[in-house]
Amino acid sequence: MKFIRFQQLKQQALAVCQGEGRPLPDPDQMNPIVLALIGDSVFTFYVRMRLLPSSSHVQVIHTIAAKMVSAVMQARAMHVLEADLSEKEAAVVHRGRNAKSMVPKSASVSEYRAATALEALCGWLLLTDQEDRLEFLLEQSFQVISREMQELS
Repeated sequence: MKFIRFQQLKQQALAVCQGEGRPLPDPDQMNPIVLALIGDSVFTFYVRMRLLPSSSHVQVIHTIAAKMVSAVMQARAMHVLEADLSEKEAAVVHRGRNAKSMVPKSASVSEYRAATALEALCGWLLLTDQEDRLEFLLEQSFQVISREMQELS
């Protein structure tokens, strides 16, 4: 995207933010990368909150959280959770997995796409007010990733 176009889109977004009472877009129609952006924030926040009792040192919490929210670990959680998803959730995961985006060097393409799928699901669940289901899947993911990290250390 050209920088000028980015600036225009940014200005439009900021103008929308200033408007009060504007409804959110329909989560079922949202770009899965946008759902993943929201889901990434939700997932990261959940992990950090769960890690708070583990240490009073910010660097320790940050180091563990960074590993837990990595694409590699999220992909492992997604593979475990996938079998127990509803039809609608599976459709969101499918959209997230197939979304086109840049893949970082820290993960394989399949790992990154699975992580994006998990994040899109988290974002969709939040935006569709399914807090209980979201919390259940976040906790399941946290447990899977915790076990994986224990096995690796």
